[in-house]
Parts: sequence; structure tokens; C-alpha cells
Amino acid sequence: MKESMAHLQEKDPEFYKFLQDNDADLLNFSVSESDSESDDETEESKNFHVLPEKLELASDDSEDEEAGETESGVDNETKRKAKKIVRGSVVTLKMVAKWEKSLQETIPSIGAVKHAIRAFHAAVQQASGTNSEQSASLRVDDSAVFNAVVRMCLTSLVPALQKALKLPPPSKTQQKRPVLPSTSASWGKVKISMRTYCTDVMQLFARMAEPAVLNVILKHVHVLVPYYVCIPKCMNSLLKKLIRLWSTAEESVRVLALLSIIRVIRLAQEDQMDFVLKQMYMAYVKNCKFTSPTTLPLINFMQHAMIEVFRLDSQTAYQHAFVFIRQLAIHLRNAITVKKKESYQAVYNWQYVHCLFFWARLLGELHSNESLEPLIYPLVQTTIGCIKLVPTAKYFPLRFHCIKALTLLSSKTQTFIPVLPLIMEVFDLTDFNKKHSVMGFKPINFNTTLKLSKAQLQEKAFRDGLVDEVYEQMMEYLHTESHCIGFPELILPAVMQLKKFLKVCKVANFCKPLKQLLDKMNENAEYITTRRKSVTFAISDNSAATDWETRMQQEGTPLSKYYASWRKLRDKELAHEIAGKEKIVHVSHDIVIPTLPHKKVPFDRKEYTGLLPSESEDESEDVSEMFNPEKNTRKRRRVAADESDDNAESLDSDDLRDLDSEGSSEEENAKEGKEEEKEEVEVEEDDTAEQDDILEDFKFSDDDSS
Repeated sequence: MKESMAHLQEKDPEFYKFLQDNDADLLNFSVSESDSESDDETEESKNFHVLPEKLELASDDSEDEEAGETESGVDNETKRKAKKIVRGSVVTLKMVAKWEKSLQETIPSIGAVKHAIRAFHAAVQQASGTNSEQSASLRVDDSAVFNAVVRMCLTSLVPALQKALKLPPPSKTQQKRPVLPSTSASWGKVKISMRTYCTDVMQLFARMAEPAVLNVILKHVHVLVPYYVCIPKCMNSLLKKLIRLWSTAEESVRVLALLSIIRVIRLAQEDQMDFVLKQMYMAYVKNCKFTSPTTLPLINFMQHAMIEVFRLDSQTAYQHAFVFIRQLAIHLRNAITVKKKESYQAVYNWQYVHCLFFWARLLGELHSNESLEPLIYPLVQTTIGCIKLVPTAKYFPLRFHCIKALTLLSSKTQTFIPVLPLIMEVFDLTDFNKKHSVMGFKPINFNTTLKLSKAQLQEKAFRDGLVDEVYEQMMEYLHTESHCIGFPELILPAVMQLKKFLKVCKVANFCKPLKQLLDKMNENAEYITTRRKSVTFAISDNSAATDWETRMQQEGTPLSKYYASWRKLRDKELAHEIAGKEKIVHVSHDIVIPTLPHKKVPFDRKEYTGLLPSESEDESEDVSEMFNPEKNTRKRRRVAADESDDNAESLDSDDLRDLDSEGSSEEENAKEGKEEEKEEVEVEEDDTAEQDDILEDFKFSDDDSS
């Protein structure tokens, strides 16, 4: 280094002088410093890769080997992770028994609760086929162990938690508002574990399809509701799953899901009421799209269940009822103004009809609440508008469904709704004297029918079912108004229209039930008229009139008494129809079962005239007379008379006297026989007349017979 500095001094003396003036230390180098620097450089050089003196060319074999090494490295990593997941203690029955015993102690520890929750998580993850890092410490491989773990948690975990958190047991908090676990000082220690447990419980009953297993799990969920309320994320997902089970599962599962929903609302009413009402109504609309005899009871159950939920908060119920009834009215307005097929279909469907019926039932059950009373008028107007949208015979079933809703609303709220004109309009839209062109043996069920096809309108079962439905709807409405003081004036237009129909209609089967209904209406009107003659209060005295009507309702009217007996018989008929049995018919046992007459095809004689050789007219007349039974009997009588005259000429007076006595006795016997024959003929004629009346309904048209 010194040699280089001397060489610099000789080569560039000016720069060397500059270094001396400004940085003299730079020119003073020592051997030790240079040696230390060289040592540092050597140590640093060791850390870097040193190239080999001779490089080798790459080959295909080396690439394969490197690829194999990388693949083996990845496989080793996955195997290592899998071993890490699978590694853990296997849960045995002894371990489960030990944990269960620790949970049943007088004061169980929080550690025992966490052990049980961890085992339940491992069991659920093993059943679902997914293993997480949290369940890696425990493993459930046996079905018996799985059942034992689930049984332990469903029976012993919640009581142990209540003791560990120093809360009252669940049995004592069922009748009153339970204490939330979040109020306990030890809740923070088990909050994370309980969040995992609540999620696992939802995952378990979401995968179960057996109703018996679902019932057990839902009973456990009902006890766990206070813990779900303390975990908002779990509570929202729980409500969604419960509403899905309430609307789609079997009956017992639906009931348990409803009980859990009601308990959640009572504990967290302010936070979850809007969400639950909206979700339940949307689930109801979604699942009433199709109606059949099997789904109709489930739809009725959902209606009653929603009424119980709406009853919990009247203010929130009014808000939702106002919005949804207004939505129905908007659909109806669009159908009236647009007048297109799509707009009509938005109204004339099962979902719209069931929504009308639900709101009518809700307002009828909660009519005592003043906040919901203003919604009665718009609902009635929407329902009447739905009836009058397309007033044709095709939509008579829809008309009857809407009339049922109005009748229910009128009877529950004691509000006058003009239902009778809507029923009597059926007589103006149908010709009951017109003969049916199609014979239908299966009756039409108006309860599960929304509209009728053209073929059904031509069947005999259509008019039969229509008369029965009109009779039933009028009975349902009139018995609710039978105790009213203005009943005679109420039924006057209907009485006049019924009398007009009975004069015009020529079918006895249609006139008989309506004539009976007319008699009951007149009887009840006369009863009300005679009872109100003794009234002393004024017409404007509403309170006195209400008291009089209440007293009349308690005593019973002729129409209400008749309705009670008719309703029992009708319920039996419906029960038989549901059970698939025959309909109850009040007829005598000796009635002759009608047979369908076959139309006789006329015998064409001209077709066979050329097949046989022609004969003379005399021979043809002899042949025709030979096979004529009437002429043969006449000939026999003539021959017998001629023979008797010949025999009479050859007899004596004594013989004639004996013959006269015998003839008189024979004439008396003949007279008695003729009288008996006449009686038998009259009986047969009566039987044939009854059969002809019965067979009128079973006649086919010319097209059907051909």
C-alpha cells in the first residue's frame, strides 16, 4: 500500500499534496488494519456462493431428478399437515363417561364444559366430513362414541353451564323471563367456546332429515335460546334455519321451530321483531303457491302461527300489515288499469288468495286492538275488487274463497259486509236448466280449486257442487247474522231472488235444498219480528240494541240451531272425504241402484234383403204373423171360444148348471187374479217412474253414446 502511495506521489504530486493538506490520516496505513480488513473480507466471502472451477452441462435426467425432489417435497408437506390434523387423542367411551361425570358435579368447572364442547365439535366435524385445526386435538372415529358425545351434550351441558355461570336452572325460568348468560361474571371465559357450540348445533340439525332426531335437537335449541341471544351472529342464522323448518318440515318439527322462534322474539323483541315478521311472511307466500288436500292443513297452520307472532307487538304488526295489504291493492289496481293476461295472473293465483285470507283472519283475531281496526276497510275493498275483476263462472271457486274470507272477517269483527249479493250473483251467471253435455263421476272440490276448465263447466258435477257451495256459504253467513235485530230486512233481497230462481228452475235436485234454506230464512225472520215487537228502546239506542242482540244470540235462534246440526253433519262428510270414504247420503236402503241405459241401434233390414231368395208377400205375411205374439194369443182365444160353443151344444141342462157354477167361481178367481195383476203393474210403474227420475241425471248425450 505504501508503494502505491509513493507511486502516486511521483505520478501526480499535486493530488498527493492535496491529500496531505486535507486528509493526512488517509495516507497513513498500517499492516494490522489491512490484515483485519482482509480477514473480514475472507469471512464475508465465505457467506457467498463460490463458483466451481469446472462447470458441468445439464441433462434430462437431472431435470427429472429435480422435479421428483420438488414433488416429494410437496408430498411431504401435505403429509406433514395431514399428520398434524389426524394427530390427536381418539375419544373413547371412558373419556365421555369421565366428562359426563364431571359435568354432573354440584359445581362443575369451566374446563370440563370446554372439554365437552371440544368433543362435540370433533364429533360434528367428523360427521360432516370436514376437520378443522380446532378439532385436531380430539378425534371421534366410532358411531357409538359419536352418539355418546351428542347425548352427553344434549342432556348435561346446559345444566352444567347454568351451575358454572351461577345462573338459575332452565326449568325454573320457563314461565318467566330467563336471565341472560351475558349477565354472569364468568361469561367471558366461555363465550368463544359457546359460539363454537351454537354453530355446531345449527350445523348438526341442518344435516339431519329424520323428524325424531330433529325433534330432540330442536328441544335442545329451545333451551339454548338465551345463549343464542347473547351471540347476535349465531341468532340471525338460527332464525333463518328455524323459519325454513317452520315452513317446510313435518308438523311436529314445525311446532317446535315455532316455539323457539317465539322465545327468541320475547328475549330480543326490539332487535329481531321486524326481521322475523318479514321472513315468516315471505316463507308463507313462498310455500302457499300450490294448494291440495294435503297442503291445505299446513297452510292453515302457518296462518295461525303467524297470528301468534304478530300478536306479540301490535305496532310492528300494523306497520307490516299496512305495507303488505297496500301491496295487494297495488296488484289489483294494475290488473284493473292494464287489463292484460300477466296483470290478471298477478291477482288470480293461490298466493294472492291465501294472503287475503290470512289478513282477514289476522284482523278478525286482533280486532280488539284499535291500531289494526283502520285496516279492515281497505282489505274488504281489495277482496271485493278481486271478486269483481273477472266475474265469470270460470272463477267461481276463487269467488267462494274470497266470500269465506269476508264472512270470517264480518263474524269476528261484528262489522257489516254485504256478502249476500256476491253469493246471489251466481244465479245470474249460471243457467241451471241447461242440460249437461259431459258426465263427470268425480265431484269438484271447491276448497282446493281456484278456477275451472271448459270441460268442468260442462259436467253435471259443476252444477251439483255449485248448489252445495251456495247453500254452505249462505248458511255460514246467515247464522252469524241470525240474531241481529235487522235480520228480516237484511235477507229481503235474497228471499226475492231465491223465489224467482225456484220459479224458473225445473231441476228438483237444485230446488230442494234452496227451498229448505228459504223456509229456514223465513222462519228465522218471523221469529225475530215477533221478538222485536216487544222492544221498548228507540232505534237510535245502539247500546240497548247490542244488548238485545247479545241476549238473542245466547238464547239461540231457529236458524242458529239448524246450523249447529247441519254443521255436525257437514264436518262428518268432510272427514269421510279426507279419509277417502264414501259421501254420507240420506237415502232409503231399498232404493234401486240405477243402471246406465244403452242406446238401441236400429236394425237395418234393407242391408240383408239381397242375401236370401225373395218369397211371396203371402208367405212373408204368414211368417210375420207367426212370430207376432199378440196375434197368436188372439187366435188361441178364438179357437178356444169355438171349441167351447161346440161342447156347449152337446151338453144337458144338468151339465150346463154345473158348468155355470164352475164358470162363476172361475170368473171370481179370474177377477181376483186381474186385480192382483193390476196392483203389481201399478207397483212396477211406480218403481219404473222412480228409476226414470233417478236415471235423468245419468243420461248421455248423442256424442257421448256414439
